[in-house]
Amino acid sequence: MNRLYAAAIALAFMAGAVVAALVGRFGPTLEQAPPPPVAVAEPAIRRADLSIVAAERGVYREETPFNAKVVSTDTVLLDAVEGGRVTHILAQPGDVVAEGQPLIEFDNTTLELDVLDRESRLIASISQLQTYETTLEQNRINSEKQLAQIDYDVIRLGRSITRRNALAAKGAEAAELKDVVQDELDYDRRLRPMQAESNKRQNDLRRRQMPEIKSQLDALEQDLKITRGKLENLTVRAPVAGRITAMDLQVGENRNRGERLAEITPDTGYRLTTEIEESRLGQVHIGQEAKIKLADKEWRLHLARLYPRVAGGKFTVEFTFDGAPPGDLLPGQGVSGTLYLGGSPNTLMIPEDGHLPAGHDVSVFVLASDGHSAHRQTIKIGRRNGSQIEILGGLKPGDQVAVAGFANARSAPQFLVTE
Repeated sequence: MNRLYAAAIALAFMAGAVVAALVGRFGPTLEQAPPPPVAVAEPAIRRADLSIVAAERGVYREETPFNAKVVSTDTVLLDAVEGGRVTHILAQPGDVVAEGQPLIEFDNTTLELDVLDRESRLIASISQLQTYETTLEQNRINSEKQLAQIDYDVIRLGRSITRRNALAAKGAEAAELKDVVQDELDYDRRLRPMQAESNKRQNDLRRRQMPEIKSQLDALEQDLKITRGKLENLTVRAPVAGRITAMDLQVGENRNRGERLAEITPDTGYRLTTEIEESRLGQVHIGQEAKIKLADKEWRLHLARLYPRVAGGKFTVEFTFDGAPPGDLLPGQGVSGTLYLGGSPNTLMIPEDGHLPAGHDVSVFVLASDGHSAHRQTIKIGRRNGSQIEILGGLKPGDQVAVAGFANARSAPQFLVTE
């Protein structure tokens, strides 16, 4: 048994020695060689598929965005002059109305009775003044007639006394009859200056009173017109031509005097109002340019009014359009725009097209000078205003940058540019 065990160990030892000898001789030939490197082809992109911008120096426009609200240049507020119960509503919000067009009709019985009472009293006062005016004129005529009668009697009696004196000298006329005529003549001659003085005083008084009477009559006539106009106020009319932008009424409801009935916006244009951060207060000035974009069209404006009061960390400004405003604007509509605050000259920039990500260090592809390839490069960007990007490093004037169109080479360090 021990002999067999020893023989087995010896046989195993000899087999191991044979294997070790074989490995030592043929080991290098049995080892697997590494695979050769595989050449990776650079991606190729057509120039027409790339979005390329050029770096250049220019004036960087300092801008700030804003969200504004459309307001009418003019707004006419329509209030109830007399009030009453609403009987008819003749127009609705959104309607375009002409000046003087009836909008609302009221019923006010108390007002109607008051107008009738006041109208009757005014008419009575007017009648009294007119009667007094007529009396003064009649008195003037009577006084003139009396003076004319005295003048006539003086002439008539003067002729009569001349004839009677001739007859009395011949004894053909009784002295008593001649004396009666002479007395009448003397009386009329003494009466005439008194009548003339009385007429003068009456005329002076009448001349002073007539303008006062005329003034009082005019005032009463105006009061009468206003009184009758109170009934006309029960029909509310449009004071100007324009569009009704607000009206909240129901037939049958009562509205008191002075209550708001409607708002009318005349066709005098629109302006924009917005709030800007307090930190921009020193940069904002009257006359600065601004722009908005509506329906794929750009509209130019300028800052027309600045309210210096700050509330909640913001202040309010107003913009007006440089030309005719868009025709489809509505009061209260919200629009977005940009206010131009100033410029920084000799700034290296590329156009903003919305493809570059946010951040200060951005990886882009810069085209080679021959334009046949593009390599990845990190650039440092600064301010952005929506149309311009300030370049702080990584580019020089004239460099062309591919900002879009290289999706299949996004992870590559470079790519070829083909025609």
